[in-house]
Amino acid sequence: MTIARRVTGSAEQRPPRAASAGMDDGFLMEVCVDSVESAVNAERGGAGRIELCAGLVEGGTTPSMGLLQVVKQCVRVPVFVMIRPRGGDFLYSDREVEVMKADIRLAKLHGADGLVFGALTEDGRIDTELCTALLAVCRPLPVTFHRAFDMVHDPLVALETLISLGFERVLTSGCDSSALEGLSLIKRLAEQAKGRIVVVPGGGITERNLQRILEGSTASEFHCSARSARDSGMKFRSPLITGFPDRNPNVAMGASFSAPEYSIKVADVAKVRTLNAIAKNIL
Repeated sequence: MTIARRVTGSAEQRPPRAASAGMDDGFLMEVCVDSVESAVNAERGGAGRIELCAGLVEGGTTPSMGLLQVVKQCVRVPVFVMIRPRGGDFLYSDREVEVMKADIRLAKLHGADGLVFGALTEDGRIDTELCTALLAVCRPLPVTFHRAFDMVHDPLVALETLISLGFERVLTSGCDSSALEGLSLIKRLAEQAKGRIVVVPGGGITERNLQRILEGSTASEFHCSARSARDSGMKFRSPLITGFPDRNPNVAMGASFSAPEYSIKVADVAKVRTLNAIAKNIL
Protein backbone atom coordinates (compact mmCIF):
# COMPACT_ATOMS: atom_id res chain seq x y z
CA MET A 1 0.00 0.00 0.00
CA THR A 2 1.19 3.69 -0.61
CA ILE A 3 0.19 6.85 1.40
CA ALA A 4 0.84 10.46 0.24
CA ARG A 5 0.09 13.50 2.35
CA ARG A 6 -0.67 17.07 1.31
CA VAL A 7 0.42 19.84 3.68
CA THR A 8 -1.82 22.89 4.02
CA GLY A 9 -1.40 26.15 5.87
CA SER A 10 -3.36 25.07 8.94
CA ALA A 11 -1.88 22.68 11.47
CA GLU A 12 -3.51 19.32 12.14
CA GLN A 13 -4.97 18.83 15.59
CA ARG A 14 -3.15 15.51 15.94
CA PRO A 15 0.11 15.66 13.91
CA PRO A 16 2.03 12.44 13.26
CA ARG A 17 4.64 11.76 15.90
CA ALA A 18 7.18 10.45 13.41
CA ALA A 19 8.87 12.85 11.03
CA SER A 20 8.24 12.04 7.39
CA ALA A 21 10.13 12.59 4.18
CA GLY A 22 8.39 14.23 1.26
CA MET A 23 6.77 16.96 3.36
CA ASP A 24 8.68 19.76 1.63
CA ASP A 25 7.05 18.80 -1.66
CA GLY A 26 3.55 18.99 -0.14
CA PHE A 27 2.76 15.28 0.02
CA LEU A 28 3.79 12.29 2.02
CA MET A 29 3.61 8.99 0.15
CA GLU A 30 3.44 5.70 2.03
CA VAL A 31 4.14 2.48 0.16
CA CYS A 32 3.12 -0.94 1.44
CA VAL A 33 6.00 -3.41 1.06
CA ASP A 34 6.77 -7.01 1.99
CA SER A 35 10.49 -7.21 1.22
CA VAL A 36 13.75 -5.30 1.61
CA GLU A 37 13.93 -4.84 -2.17
CA SER A 38 10.49 -3.24 -2.22
CA ALA A 39 11.34 -0.98 0.72
CA VAL A 40 14.49 0.28 -1.00
CA ASN A 41 12.63 0.77 -4.28
CA ALA A 42 9.84 2.68 -2.53
CA GLU A 43 12.30 5.09 -0.92
CA ARG A 44 14.19 5.53 -4.21
CA GLY A 45 10.92 6.39 -5.92
CA GLY A 46 10.11 9.13 -3.43
CA ALA A 47 8.02 7.43 -0.74
CA GLY A 48 8.02 9.34 2.51
CA ARG A 49 6.90 6.42 4.64
CA ILE A 50 6.73 2.64 4.41
CA GLU A 51 4.11 0.24 5.70
CA LEU A 52 5.90 -3.04 6.31
CA CYS A 53 3.89 -6.26 5.97
CA ALA A 54 4.08 -9.92 5.12
CA GLY A 55 1.44 -11.84 3.20
CA LEU A 56 0.21 -9.09 0.89
CA VAL A 57 -1.82 -11.71 -0.99
CA GLU A 58 -3.95 -11.86 2.19
CA GLY A 59 -4.11 -8.10 2.57
CA GLY A 60 -1.04 -7.90 4.79
CA THR A 61 0.01 -9.68 7.97
CA THR A 62 2.69 -9.07 10.62
CA PRO A 63 6.20 -9.12 9.10
CA SER A 64 9.12 -10.95 10.67
CA MET A 65 11.32 -8.96 13.02
CA GLY A 66 14.27 -9.95 10.86
CA LEU A 67 12.65 -8.19 7.92
CA LEU A 68 12.01 -5.11 10.05
CA GLN A 69 15.61 -5.03 11.29
CA VAL A 70 17.11 -5.20 7.80
CA VAL A 71 14.63 -2.73 6.30
CA LYS A 72 15.48 -0.24 9.05
CA GLN A 73 19.16 -0.64 8.16
CA CYS A 74 18.47 0.02 4.46
CA VAL A 75 16.04 2.96 4.44
CA ARG A 76 15.85 6.29 6.22
CA VAL A 77 12.13 7.01 5.85
CA PRO A 78 9.77 6.04 8.72
CA VAL A 79 8.60 2.43 8.78
CA PHE A 80 5.11 1.62 10.09
CA VAL A 81 4.63 -2.06 10.94
CA MET A 82 1.46 -4.06 10.29
CA ILE A 83 0.18 -5.96 13.33
CA ARG A 84 -2.14 -8.69 12.05
CA PRO A 85 -1.52 -12.26 13.25
CA ARG A 86 -3.36 -13.94 10.36
CA GLY A 87 -5.44 -13.34 7.26
CA GLY A 88 -9.22 -13.46 7.31
CA ASP A 89 -11.54 -11.51 9.59
CA PHE A 90 -10.66 -9.05 12.35
CA LEU A 91 -12.30 -10.84 15.27
CA TYR A 92 -9.44 -12.08 17.44
CA SER A 93 -9.18 -14.73 20.14
CA ASP A 94 -7.46 -14.12 23.48
CA ARG A 95 -4.36 -16.00 22.30
CA GLU A 96 -4.23 -13.99 19.07
CA VAL A 97 -4.41 -10.82 21.14
CA GLU A 98 -1.39 -11.98 23.14
CA VAL A 99 0.46 -12.53 19.86
CA MET A 100 -0.46 -9.00 18.72
CA LYS A 101 0.77 -7.45 21.96
CA ALA A 102 4.03 -9.39 21.77
CA ASP A 103 4.54 -8.35 18.14
CA ILE A 104 3.94 -4.69 19.01
CA ARG A 105 6.55 -4.83 21.76
CA LEU A 106 9.06 -6.50 19.45
CA ALA A 107 8.37 -4.07 16.61
CA LYS A 108 9.02 -1.13 18.95
CA LEU A 109 12.19 -2.81 20.19
CA HIS A 110 13.47 -3.23 16.63
CA GLY A 111 12.86 0.35 15.56
CA ALA A 112 9.30 0.62 14.23
CA ASP A 113 8.29 4.26 13.73
CA GLY A 114 4.55 3.50 13.90
CA LEU A 115 2.07 0.63 14.06
CA VAL A 116 -0.93 -0.41 11.96
CA PHE A 117 -3.76 -2.61 13.23
CA GLY A 118 -7.53 -3.03 13.37
CA ALA A 119 -10.00 -5.09 15.41
CA LEU A 120 -13.78 -5.54 15.23
CA THR A 121 -16.50 -7.08 17.37
CA GLU A 122 -18.63 -9.91 16.07
CA ASP A 123 -21.41 -7.45 15.14
CA GLY A 124 -19.13 -5.33 12.93
CA ARG A 125 -18.26 -2.50 15.28
CA ILE A 126 -14.86 -1.20 16.40
CA ASP A 127 -13.62 -3.34 19.28
CA THR A 128 -13.00 -0.43 21.63
CA GLU A 129 -11.79 -2.56 24.53
CA LEU A 130 -9.19 -4.38 22.48
CA CYS A 131 -8.12 -1.28 20.56
CA THR A 132 -7.64 0.62 23.82
CA ALA A 133 -5.42 -2.16 25.16
CA LEU A 134 -3.35 -2.39 21.97
CA LEU A 135 -3.00 1.39 21.68
CA ALA A 136 -1.58 1.47 25.20
CA VAL A 137 1.12 -1.00 24.15
CA CYS A 138 1.84 0.97 20.96
CA ARG A 139 2.39 4.34 22.59
CA PRO A 140 4.13 6.70 22.21
CA LEU A 141 4.21 5.67 18.52
CA PRO A 142 1.51 6.83 16.06
CA VAL A 143 -1.09 4.25 15.02
CA THR A 144 -3.17 3.71 11.88
CA PHE A 145 -6.43 1.75 11.91
CA HIS A 146 -6.23 -0.37 8.75
CA ARG A 147 -8.88 -1.50 6.27
CA ALA A 148 -10.76 -3.52 8.85
CA PHE A 149 -12.63 -0.20 8.79
CA ASP A 150 -14.15 -1.25 5.46
CA MET A 151 -15.91 -4.14 7.20
CA VAL A 152 -17.71 -2.06 9.86
CA HIS A 153 -21.48 -1.88 10.30
CA ASP A 154 -21.67 1.94 10.26
CA PRO A 155 -18.58 3.79 8.98
CA LEU A 156 -19.68 7.23 10.21
CA VAL A 157 -20.15 5.98 13.76
CA ALA A 158 -16.93 3.95 13.51
CA LEU A 159 -14.99 7.06 12.52
CA GLU A 160 -16.07 8.88 15.67
CA THR A 161 -15.06 5.84 17.71
CA LEU A 162 -11.55 5.86 16.21
CA ILE A 163 -11.22 9.57 16.90
CA SER A 164 -12.25 9.11 20.52
CA LEU A 165 -9.75 6.24 20.91
CA GLY A 166 -6.91 8.42 19.60
CA PHE A 167 -5.92 6.82 16.29
CA GLU A 168 -3.89 9.17 14.09
CA ARG A 169 -5.09 7.69 10.78
CA VAL A 170 -7.68 5.42 9.25
CA LEU A 171 -7.08 3.61 5.97
CA THR A 172 -10.18 2.98 3.87
CA SER A 173 -11.46 2.20 0.39
CA GLY A 174 -14.74 3.84 1.34
CA CYS A 175 -16.20 0.45 2.28
CA ASP A 176 -16.15 -0.54 -1.38
CA SER A 177 -14.08 -2.70 -3.72
CA SER A 178 -11.63 0.15 -4.37
CA ALA A 179 -10.99 3.72 -3.32
CA LEU A 180 -12.34 4.92 -6.65
CA GLU A 181 -15.62 3.06 -6.13
CA GLY A 182 -15.84 4.32 -2.55
CA LEU A 183 -14.88 7.89 -3.37
CA SER A 184 -18.10 9.54 -2.22
CA LEU A 185 -17.91 7.94 1.23
CA ILE A 186 -14.21 8.78 1.57
CA LYS A 187 -15.03 12.43 0.91
CA ARG A 188 -17.86 12.31 3.45
CA LEU A 189 -15.55 10.76 6.04
CA ALA A 190 -12.87 13.39 5.43
CA GLU A 191 -15.44 16.17 5.83
CA GLN A 192 -16.73 14.62 9.05
CA ALA A 193 -13.20 14.18 10.42
CA LYS A 194 -12.44 17.92 10.21
CA GLY A 195 -8.75 17.33 10.88
CA ARG A 196 -9.32 15.21 14.00
CA ILE A 197 -8.01 12.12 12.19
CA VAL A 198 -6.37 11.65 8.78
CA VAL A 199 -8.65 9.75 6.41
CA VAL A 200 -6.41 7.86 3.97
CA PRO A 201 -7.84 6.51 0.69
CA GLY A 202 -6.40 3.11 -0.19
CA GLY A 203 -7.27 0.12 -2.32
CA GLY A 204 -6.75 -0.17 -6.07
CA ILE A 205 -5.03 3.21 -6.45
CA THR A 206 -2.94 3.52 -9.63
CA GLU A 207 -1.48 6.23 -11.80
CA ARG A 208 -4.69 6.06 -13.87
CA ASN A 209 -7.04 7.05 -11.04
CA LEU A 210 -4.93 8.84 -8.42
CA GLN A 211 -5.73 12.38 -9.57
CA ARG A 212 -9.47 11.71 -9.57
CA ILE A 213 -9.30 10.15 -6.09
CA LEU A 214 -7.26 12.96 -4.52
CA GLU A 215 -9.34 15.73 -6.08
CA GLY A 216 -12.65 13.97 -5.44
CA SER A 217 -11.97 13.02 -1.84
CA THR A 218 -10.09 16.16 -0.70
CA ALA A 219 -7.78 13.68 1.03
CA SER A 220 -4.35 14.80 2.21
CA GLU A 221 -2.83 11.30 2.05
CA PHE A 222 -3.17 8.28 -0.20
CA HIS A 223 -2.15 4.63 0.03
CA CYS A 224 -1.13 2.16 -2.70
CA SER A 225 1.33 -0.64 -3.39
CA ALA A 226 2.84 0.49 -6.73
CA ARG A 227 4.02 -3.04 -7.51
CA SER A 228 5.09 -4.78 -10.70
CA ALA A 229 5.98 -8.40 -11.36
CA ARG A 230 9.56 -9.33 -12.15
CA ASP A 231 10.87 -12.66 -13.32
CA SER A 232 12.59 -15.00 -10.88
CA GLY A 233 16.32 -15.58 -11.19
CA MET A 234 15.81 -19.34 -11.02
CA LYS A 235 17.29 -21.19 -14.00
CA PHE A 236 16.02 -24.68 -13.17
CA ARG A 237 12.25 -24.69 -13.57
CA SER A 238 11.51 -28.03 -15.17
CA PRO A 239 8.63 -29.94 -13.55
CA LEU A 240 10.21 -33.19 -14.74
CA ILE A 241 12.97 -34.98 -12.83
CA THR A 242 14.78 -37.98 -14.30
CA GLY A 243 13.32 -41.12 -12.80
CA PHE A 244 10.08 -39.37 -11.76
CA PRO A 245 8.02 -39.14 -14.97
CA ASP A 246 4.74 -38.78 -13.04
CA ARG A 247 5.78 -35.71 -11.07
CA ASN A 248 2.94 -33.18 -10.84
CA PRO A 249 3.84 -30.10 -12.94
CA ASN A 250 1.43 -27.97 -10.89
CA VAL A 251 3.32 -28.20 -7.58
CA ALA A 252 3.26 -24.86 -5.71
CA MET A 253 4.48 -23.65 -2.32
CA GLY A 254 1.06 -22.46 -1.15
CA ALA A 255 -2.67 -22.61 -1.76
CA SER A 256 -4.15 -22.46 -5.23
CA PHE A 257 -4.51 -18.64 -5.01
CA SER A 258 -0.84 -18.09 -4.12
CA ALA A 259 1.54 -16.21 -6.40
CA PRO A 260 3.55 -18.16 -8.97
CA GLU A 261 6.95 -19.32 -7.70
CA TYR A 262 8.78 -17.83 -10.69
CA SER A 263 7.24 -14.36 -10.64
CA ILE A 264 8.01 -11.91 -7.82
CA LYS A 265 6.01 -8.75 -7.15
CA VAL A 266 8.03 -5.80 -5.88
CA ALA A 267 7.51 -2.07 -5.46
CA ASP A 268 8.32 -0.43 -8.79
CA VAL A 269 10.55 2.66 -8.58
CA ALA A 270 9.06 4.10 -11.77
CA LYS A 271 5.49 3.63 -10.54
CA VAL A 272 6.26 5.26 -7.21
CA ARG A 273 7.86 8.22 -8.99
CA THR A 274 4.88 8.55 -11.33
CA LEU A 275 2.40 8.55 -8.45
CA ASN A 276 4.52 11.08 -6.59
CA ALA A 277 4.63 13.35 -9.65
CA ILE A 278 0.85 13.13 -10.10
CA ALA A 279 0.31 14.09 -6.46
CA LYS A 280 2.65 17.08 -6.76
CA ASN A 281 0.91 18.31 -9.91
CA ILE A 282 -2.43 18.48 -8.09
CA LEU A 283 -1.09 21.12 -5.66
